[in-house]
Amino acid sequence: MSHITVIGAGIAGITTAYALLQRGYDVTVIERHPYSAMETSFANGGQLSASNAEVWNHSSTILKGLRWMLQKDAPLLFNPKPSWHKLSWVAEFIAQIPHYRRHTVDSTRLAIQARQHLFDVAEREGIEFDHERRGILHIYHDRAGFDHAASVNELLNEGGLDRRAVTPEEIKAIEPTLHGDFYGGFFTPSDSTGDIHKFTQGLAAACARRGARFIYDAAVTGIVHTASGIDVEYLPQSPVQAYTRGTAVDRVSTDGIVICAGTASRQLAALLGDRVNIYPVKGYSITVSLDSSASQNNAPWVSLLDDKAKIVTSRLGTDRLRVAGTAEFNGYNKDIRADRIQPLVDWTRGLFPEIEMSKVIPWCGLRPMMPNMLPITKASRRPNVFYNTGHGHLGWTLSAATAEIVAEMIGQKIRPDRVVNAA
Repeated sequence: MSHITVIGAGIAGITTAYALLQRGYDVTVIERHPYSAMETSFANGGQLSASNAEVWNHSSTILKGLRWMLQKDAPLLFNPKPSWHKLSWVAEFIAQIPHYRRHTVDSTRLAIQARQHLFDVAEREGIEFDHERRGILHIYHDRAGFDHAASVNELLNEGGLDRRAVTPEEIKAIEPTLHGDFYGGFFTPSDSTGDIHKFTQGLAAACARRGARFIYDAAVTGIVHTASGIDVEYLPQSPVQAYTRGTAVDRVSTDGIVICAGTASRQLAALLGDRVNIYPVKGYSITVSLDSSASQNNAPWVSLLDDKAKIVTSRLGTDRLRVAGTAEFNGYNKDIRADRIQPLVDWTRGLFPEIEMSKVIPWCGLRPMMPNMLPITKASRRPNVFYNTGHGHLGWTLSAATAEIVAEMIGQKIRPDRVVNAA
């Protein structure tokens, strides 16, 4: 039986593993954490948002970044301390500005394609993930923001998305709990939200039921091509494993591998002589516990995106509200900074003053971003090695489609030895 090893058990890795199982491959998943979905797939903004498919490669992003550089609570924070990795990424980001229009349209089409794949998988496997299909509402405080959104809307429409302008009165009708004065907005009824952690863990369980092998607490240290295939070498990460097995290297022999390791993909690619210029862009979230009936009744059910503040919300069931945002260019730093969390708290208090904020759980994650803001779905220069990574801020939105793309790509090089019933 043809055997494929997936490195990484976040949303990209687990959707890839599932797509391969559906095609008849024997699948092993290697993950450095004790469970799936423990990094960027743990507590993101929750939006399945084709309406947020605009790439960031725009001259206005550069100007805002320079203006915000010394403002600690700015939506985008850039640590000016130089590194070759950061400088090379920024140079390539700027070089992609001429392709802004085409990449935004392509990203929109991919997001729409991914949507149905994900819904079909959730229904087939019975995965409950606090899914809300109430649309996403983008809100704008002034005419300048609204006018830019209108120009973006033309690109989203070209990509096949139905996103329509709404008046301040319609904003209040769509989400009655929202306080404040707004110039206007855009509403995408087909967008939705859900708990990425619940979905990914539920899909990992479905993969296990379908025969996938999971190796957790395992850090990949080597990828070696042999006469019979590929050996993936890894070291145990848990204290118990380290005590019982020492530092001995274990290995999995496989016919092919898919690297879905988020920000770690860059280092793994380097082992193979490939250049994958992913940069870790930190994002923050808070999960507000809606313990009282007053909080539950006054928290939004429709997902929001405040474009000026770069903050999104998602209702995760009756008793949780996820509020997320910001972008921080600060290397592989995972510190949860109070001055970056506070704007999320203040924004929530300002727009939803009747929500009790006594129980707030902060979190941060590193988005794996490519300079062109598009995910990598390609083969390595080395035989039978593939990439599905670099999804940036749209991993939850795009992963179901990129998994299918890579699985089809693998099928052209490594044929499965069996045929399975997709149902």
